[in-house]
Amino acid sequence: MTTPAVSFEVFPPRTVGAAFKLWDAAQALAPLAPRFFSVTYGAGGTTRDLTHDSAHVLHRTSGLPVAGHLTCVGASRAETMEVADKFAEAGIKDIVALRGDPQAGTDKFAPHPEGFADSCELIEALAKTGKFTIRVGAYPDPHPEAADQQANIDWLKRKFDAGADEALTQFFFEADTFLRFRDACVKAGIDKPITPGILPVVNWTSARKFAVKCGTPIPEWVDQAYEAAIRDDRHDLLAQAMCTELCSELIDEGVDALHFYTLNRAELTRDVCRAIGVTPQVDLSDVA
Repeated sequence: MTTPAVSFEVFPPRTVGAAFKLWDAAQALAPLAPRFFSVTYGAGGTTRDLTHDSAHVLHRTSGLPVAGHLTCVGASRAETMEVADKFAEAGIKDIVALRGDPQAGTDKFAPHPEGFADSCELIEALAKTGKFTIRVGAYPDPHPEAADQQANIDWLKRKFDAGADEALTQFFFEADTFLRFRDACVKAGIDKPITPGILPVVNWTSARKFAVKCGTPIPEWVDQAYEAAIRDDRHDLLAQAMCTELCSELIDEGVDALHFYTLNRAELTRDVCRAIGVTPQVDLSDVA
């Protein structure tokens, strides 16, 4: 089995305790030589400053590539590009460009009166600067707002045409979900990298709620397996086995990079990485 490249997503801390948890996660995962860490925005762009600060600190203290998230929510074009400039000044040359979720209290995205109308406009503006590697979101299951899967794929193609370099997908539970999506993207003329997003399930109750919110279908057998595992106090064993199997199936089908949603909890992600042959390459003290 070929050893894949890996990257990890973390979220910015809101408390001192959460900050320690983020740093502990980075320390545990950095030796696996990830391509990058990505630092998310909160819903509705609520952690814009925290995201910038966390990305800056993580990059400065680890010496590793960091990708800052940037959305169109709640800011003018000038304000959004100012954040991008701050990323560049801090040495962060990777951005995950997203439209973003609706702001708190609303159920539908509405552009700022002076802001970017959608992710494609944001990607275009970032690409014109020539400063960044631009990654975007992709949905192996239809986006909740997409008319159908073809519309979903057409929109992803627009993102690449606007200047995106790579797509990171929403998480999914079965390898075939991603493989069908990958084949459909190739058929649509997309030839840039699409990296599957992997969610190691630390807590099934939370993961299930998240999947429902994101519109990610939950196969019946997955539900049943977790119900039985929780009843038998084998949740963690099942989570590691299922995530490892999913990654292995993807690798066997030619996938050469994986993006893990860590939720700032490193243990399960690290164990899965080791199970698929991603072993420590660097000592964090060497790059701090």
